[in-house]
Amino acid sequence: MTNLNLKYQINMKASIRLAEKRDVPGILEIYTPFILETAVTFEETVPDEISFWERIQTIMDELPFLVCEIDGRIAGYAYASGYRSRASYRWTKEVSVYIHPDFHRKRVAQALYTSLNAMVRFQGIADLLAIITMPNEPSVAFHEQFGYQKCGEFSKVGYKLGQWQNVGWFELFLQDETEAPKDKILTLNEIIELPIFQEAIQKGMEKLKLNGD
Repeated sequence: MTNLNLKYQINMKASIRLAEKRDVPGILEIYTPFILETAVTFEETVPDEISFWERIQTIMDELPFLVCEIDGRIAGYAYASGYRSRASYRWTKEVSVYIHPDFHRKRVAQALYTSLNAMVRFQGIADLLAIITMPNEPSVAFHEQFGYQKCGEFSKVGYKLGQWQNVGWFELFLQDETEAPKDKILTLNEIIELPIFQEAIQKGMEKLKLNGD
């Protein structure tokens, strides 16, 4: 056992795990300011807890919806979701990550994306799309750290906060581009009991910075 693993087991400060119903208030505490005060999301009305939990369950029928919990609080969450419904799009998913401002500089987003990317890659997902309201230099820089490349920008595709908003599309290809994708994409339920699932969690945990600024 590494010292890093021992530290997490003794201190019990943090975890990365699948979202549960009890997490919804903490998740909405993070998401609500983005809805009401920013154009980061084009959602305009704060969902109620019941409908939001239904949304999470729908995502987790296939894909991970992860939370990072630190000292009993939801520090951030990340998830993958469907891109388009036509069959040949099935290997492409959208990703999103949101962090509570109290937990900035703890590398929570890096931790969540590290775990999420490892999980969906094993499932057979090939292409991830991050859709970013522009300009947003911190988000762009963060995604570029993971190897995302800008593949396009749509002008004036949303209207929020009294102005038209542009949206940039950033892409990360996870598989071998020279090979055909897996015929079957594994569901979330098919991987949660496999070693790869806990390995993905551990990879994310190793990215967290729990001490210092």
